[in-house]
Amino acid sequence: MILTRSASGLSSLHPLSATRHLTRSALMSVQQPTWTPPQRQREEPVLKIYNSLTKSKTEFIPSDGRRVKWYNCGPTVYDSSHMGHARNYVTQDILRRIMTDYFGYDVHFVMNITDIDDKIIKRARQNHLLDQFREETKSVSPELITRVHAAWRIHVREQLRKGLPAGHAPNEGEEDAFWPSLTESIQNKDWKQECLRRDEKFDMHFSSASQTLAALEVARAQLSTGNHSQEAAHKLISDSKDILSQALDDQYKSTVTDPNIARSLAAYWEGQFFSDMARLKVRDPDTVTRVTEYVPEIVSFVEGIVKNGFAYESEGSVYFDTEAFDKSPKHDYAKLEPWSKGNRELLEDGEGALAQKGGARRPADFALWKASRPGEPSWPSPWGAGRPGWHIECSVMASAILGDNMDIHSGGIDLAFPHHDNEMAQSEAYHECGAWVNYFIHTGHLHIEGLKMSKSLKNFITIDEILQKYSARQLRLAFLSQLWNAKVDFTESMMTGEVRALETTINNFFTNVSALLSQAKADGSDSNGHHNYEEPERDLRTLLYESQYAFRAALCDSFNTPAALGVLRDLITRTNVYITSRGSKALNIQLLENVARWSGSMLRMFGLGSGPTEELGWGVDGDDAAGGSAINREEALMPYIRALSTFRDSVRRLAVGKGETALTDILALCDRLRDVDLVPLGVALDDQEDGKALVKLVPPAELLRAREEKRAAAEAKVAKKAAAAEAERAKRAAKLEKGRLAPQEMYKPPNVPEGTYGSWDEDGKPLTDSEGKELGKNQKKKVEKEWSTQKKLHEEWVKEMSQ
Repeated sequence: MILTRSASGLSSLHPLSATRHLTRSALMSVQQPTWTPPQRQREEPVLKIYNSLTKSKTEFIPSDGRRVKWYNCGPTVYDSSHMGHARNYVTQDILRRIMTDYFGYDVHFVMNITDIDDKIIKRARQNHLLDQFREETKSVSPELITRVHAAWRIHVREQLRKGLPAGHAPNEGEEDAFWPSLTESIQNKDWKQECLRRDEKFDMHFSSASQTLAALEVARAQLSTGNHSQEAAHKLISDSKDILSQALDDQYKSTVTDPNIARSLAAYWEGQFFSDMARLKVRDPDTVTRVTEYVPEIVSFVEGIVKNGFAYESEGSVYFDTEAFDKSPKHDYAKLEPWSKGNRELLEDGEGALAQKGGARRPADFALWKASRPGEPSWPSPWGAGRPGWHIECSVMASAILGDNMDIHSGGIDLAFPHHDNEMAQSEAYHECGAWVNYFIHTGHLHIEGLKMSKSLKNFITIDEILQKYSARQLRLAFLSQLWNAKVDFTESMMTGEVRALETTINNFFTNVSALLSQAKADGSDSNGHHNYEEPERDLRTLLYESQYAFRAALCDSFNTPAALGVLRDLITRTNVYITSRGSKALNIQLLENVARWSGSMLRMFGLGSGPTEELGWGVDGDDAAGGSAINREEALMPYIRALSTFRDSVRRLAVGKGETALTDILALCDRLRDVDLVPLGVALDDQEDGKALVKLVPPAELLRAREEKRAAAEAKVAKKAAAAEAERAKRAAKLEKGRLAPQEMYKPPNVPEGTYGSWDEDGKPLTDSEGKELGKNQKKKVEKEWSTQKKLHEEWVKEMSQ
């Protein structure tokens, strides 16, 4: 505002300033219209997870913003990783990727390695004793045969007893006489099934006994023929190792005192495990813990449980008091499977093969700390030299990293009771808390061709074996195609059928879209006068949006990956229909790229491929994913350059020669470039109606296979044509041969039986029968027709012979 002074000395507003003032005041009085919030048309899906603690799908609510504390039970490392491990850890990897890469949670993923355990101790000790025995054995001898036979008798008497009907097991000294009747009985499927019902390892024990007995027979035969070689002795030891190693362990286990024997075995198989996980594209945990690194913390943790009144010492071991814990008003024992509390078989299995009997006050009480016996590694503790119980390790290590509460605990369903129930009880007893785990998620069992797989039953397929038949991507697709918490039945037909079909569909889609995008880029971005956004494009855009919503809804529904894959498969199928219906010139390339890039990113999110994310598609499936060494341009480009250089040289030679067939020969060279030279390089040229080739980059193996199938089909077609021609030639030859007989002779002997007819006319046609009676009307008619046909055939034969 500008002030001026009048003659009277009073200030006044300058006219221009007054106008401005009024304008500003008027503007201040103008109000924006009321804004109405949009109405939500549908709710955003909320992540719910099937929680084993409730046996229902419950909304996932992290305790601390977007931070998620997650503990996963790792392997007990004493043998090869198998398909059961693949099922569990690939599935957990998929769920982890969904949580981090799709939902955007900040996950701290902790996994333990059980590197000291009854199984490890026993396996390492037995391996050591068997290796020592093998090294000391120099030849086949009666003593060696006697020793193996004695181990066999103990095995038959003790191990097979568990599955046999009551009173049927042999007594000491009766094993050899008992064996023939056992081998006969086991042929009865119903009888054998009953034995397996009593002991699921019965068939494995019987197979070991059969193999050892066969090896003993071979060794006796070799001994009788004077073959005392060390090779023959070692063959007997190898074939009877399952039985012999147990016998050696029973006799000499107390002599194995070096703790490095068990640790070395565990370290070796841990390395193999992580190598197998890398081949399966399973991400490394954020934190890995090992039992042997946490023994002092385990001792302190057990002391805390004793102090809180939920554990007691007995004969150098410490046991968890399940009764005291369950009676506490703040606690409940066996939250996951309260109905399994009294399951003696599960409880004994949880205590391990080396558990001491009689130390616990009641069967349900389990060991927190085990007093070590001779032949077992040990650490110092207030209760004497000992080692951790199995369940305590996870409680201690998870608490050390994640504290007194975690968001998610995961593992295989076979660990629910007693392992996971005991974990929770120990931890809640130590921390004096009501809930140590908020969400427990368990992956389902793996069955192969309908049968449950188990390492203890020795019916497992190793990861190395399965990766020789199928790729890591195919295995992951198989697991994605079934619910993570359901039983998976892994079959040959599933892998060679639906999994490979889905993989091929997705590969072909990305190959075609990549080729179309490349072609559009090569053609330039000039407008063709059409916006290419009509009804089909609007429908495809709507489909993309609906697919994105349905995909999210599926993953929110407790990680329903089969439904999510179905969404992607349907989107790809309908996009292929769009491509076919519109033709390459009318396609909306940008929209097509949007569909492909979103589909590819979701497939990559599942861990189905790797490599540069800017590349369209689902990435590389294999060990050659980008991110390793830099590309060698000469090595990468030279095969393509040589193919084009050879093609150019040949075309120039034909053009310069100006031969009469030059044009045809050049076209043949073009076909050879397409069908022969570029196929091994992974380049497919698809001829189009406009004369331009659609360039595709396809794995060479696929192109070679397709070319071989095309060649085989062409050869089959030629062979079929040749066979038809040969059949026609043979038919004509037979027809000509039939015409060799003159019609005048066809009704006379020896062409008809003697006495068939009595007289004939001048053309050789019969007039009367054998009795001299004139032929009937129908007979004459038939004779006339046959004679005329033969006359024509004979004339053709004569004509053929005269040429």
